[in-house]
Amino acid sequence: MHQLIPVIDLFAGPGGLGEGFSSLNKNNRPVFKLALSVEKEISAYQTLKLRALFRSFGNKVPDSYYDYITEKISKQDFLGNRSIQDHLREADNEAKNATLGETSTKEIDQWIKAGIGGRSNWVLIGGPPCQAYSMAGRSKMMKSDLEKYQSDSRHLLYKEYLRIIKMHSPPVFIMENVKGILSSKLNGDLIFKKIIKDLSSPKSGLEYEIRSLTLEIPSDELEPRNFIIESEKYGIPQARHRVILFGVRKDLAKKKHNILQEEDGFFAVNDVLGSMPRIRSKLSKEEDSLKEWCKVLQTTKSMLGGWSAPLKKALIPEMERSARLSLETMNSGSSFLQGKLRPLRNSQLNNWLIDPRINGVIQHQARSHMRSDIQRYFFLANYAKLLGRSPKIGELPPKLIPAHQNASLVDTPFQDRFRVQLASHPSTTIVSHIAKDGHYYIHPDPSQARSLSVREAARLQTFPDNYFFEGTKTSQYGQVGNAVPPLLAKKIAELVHDFLSD
Repeated sequence: MHQLIPVIDLFAGPGGLGEGFSSLNKNNRPVFKLALSVEKEISAYQTLKLRALFRSFGNKVPDSYYDYITEKISKQDFLGNRSIQDHLREADNEAKNATLGETSTKEIDQWIKAGIGGRSNWVLIGGPPCQAYSMAGRSKMMKSDLEKYQSDSRHLLYKEYLRIIKMHSPPVFIMENVKGILSSKLNGDLIFKKIIKDLSSPKSGLEYEIRSLTLEIPSDELEPRNFIIESEKYGIPQARHRVILFGVRKDLAKKKHNILQEEDGFFAVNDVLGSMPRIRSKLSKEEDSLKEWCKVLQTTKSMLGGWSAPLKKALIPEMERSARLSLETMNSGSSFLQGKLRPLRNSQLNNWLIDPRINGVIQHQARSHMRSDIQRYFFLANYAKLLGRSPKIGELPPKLIPAHQNASLVDTPFQDRFRVQLASHPSTTIVSHIAKDGHYYIHPDPSQARSLSVREAARLQTFPDNYFFEGTKTSQYGQVGNAVPPLLAKKIAELVHDFLSD
């Protein structure tokens, strides 16, 4: 009988890592079973539960699921359907809304034991919340309240991960976090050094080798930077650089493991967004209409007065052309836009992302932006096409520079406050800040003059188009930004499976 390898996912977010593991097939059969996903944030948990329900159907996902995600029926009608109740109970057993460090450890351990089911082969995955380790979060906290930063409990949430390793001794584990964890300090000591030490020897009689997934170097010779995975090198259309540890229990340490193989080239923003329906931004804090929105774009040219950049002469006709194209962008998107999508040029990405049963695209709505920001987005996206890079804020015409006290200073970090995603390059890292504003995620097409939609951000993260994010739009953005790219997770899962099956 074909036995699936159980996977326990901690700090699961919306389920990027788990999706990768659960989607791996060998001989047309799944090899991993996502037995438990634990997440504290309610909307992310609801996303996890819905995806667990989707997976429980296997190859027989009912029409009612697609009716729900395309808003033909309500969630109540979908979940109340008698025919899916057994599947719903299975999803309830997998996805748990709990806070590690607060929820009873006895209850957590019971869930894990039930999920493992006495198997000797199983996998622990996940990573502690990263805000206290991220460069931006750390800088902000240290400036505002150093004492609060030093005592932030998120520094030590990895100890919850460590406790579970001590208690359950997984054969292998995958632990993910932001690159900032390598330089983060607590009371003057590098946190990463302590984490490696603790994970290598969780308790007396239990030891692990902490390996790299990209280099075949003995564990004791690895440097911290050797644990960084640069996603764009492995078929992800995003320059997402994250620390990922592969822990191997010492009794299995004689076994070698394969490493991730770099792709010959890279996938770019347009490889995944080029087939998306074109939508326009919306005007906020005033009455929105297509006519008024087009006028905002057309009048941006008048903001170039007092600006004498070398490319100004070439930029003006480019802006005029984009303004004409904007007249064809009739709507600002929707929670569901019906219509057959153009296939992606790359078959791997096409098969992974696109689900023809949707007959359209979900969660593809433009944000509302202030008039001044729409003009900046329009200018910057046009200028980026000529420059081949995203312009700095100091390169804006004087009339488009924000009324911020540091905006015009050459040496301020504010220089990167607005960032155009270049069509022919991988995107920059999609992070949870995208939930707050879209300034770092300006669409490369000037005629749309907007930031990325939830679905576009999800595609750059390689979430399949049928992956539905629950909660408010702000929460959806946050979930996408906090996740591990599922397609990268699948490639990691393949290495883990090969290791366990050797």
